[in-house]
Amino acid sequence: MRIQIINPNTSVGMTEAMAASARLIALPNSEIIASTPEHGPRSIECAFDEVVAGAAMLDQIQKGKEMGADAHIVACFGDPALDAARELADAPVIGIAEAAFKLASMVGHKFAVVTTLSRTVPASEHLLHKYGYKHLCSGVRATDIPVLALEHIEPSAYNLLRDECLAAINEDGAEAIVLGCAGMSALVERLRAELPVPIIDGVAAAVKLAESLHQLSLKTAKTGQYGAPVNKPFIGRYEHWNR
Repeated sequence: MRIQIINPNTSVGMTEAMAASARLIALPNSEIIASTPEHGPRSIECAFDEVVAGAAMLDQIQKGKEMGADAHIVACFGDPALDAARELADAPVIGIAEAAFKLASMVGHKFAVVTTLSRTVPASEHLLHKYGYKHLCSGVRATDIPVLALEHIEPSAYNLLRDECLAAINEDGAEAIVLGCAGMSALVERLRAELPVPIIDGVAAAVKLAESLHQLSLKTAKTGQYGAPVNKPFIGRYEHWNR
């Protein structure tokens, strides 16, 4: 199968790191196609970033659709424009936050989310409510590590991430840790070696869910909310969406 992994920010280095992590755990017959938007922010760290990045990310969904992708992964923990992407796509579209919450709920009674900036905590809490996992989350902790700093993480930043994970376990009662940024995917094995609970990376979780949906021949429902976008004129920079 062909799995398109879309990094909604414009950091090519982060896209390549996500793709490398995905290829390590993908099945031998799964082809990972990595995509980076042509426009948008270098990193996504607030609601404004998400909206701008979401519009550009939808162009990548369309390209993946034209390439015959069997699944699309939105590799940003805010799951930006996920519902819009599902309207556009026929194949399954998986957000890494939703994927991570699903798997974490299966391996621990309570899981914690350890994320980047403090200002993104409400966004994670919103997704926990939206997806129905708030009651299973022991808390959301922030490291205040900028997203782009994860590309070449300094020892002090890594120690801060590990220590927040430990605090979530020892102080909040977390029985599993969800890493709240796709840029943390390269750190999973290191954290697993140092921490006593399951560590869930949303990119890896989304890849395995994508493979499962494909093997079960399940696609996105095209009736109701995820029906195709309504035909209408678009003007200006969005004229290419005219149907």
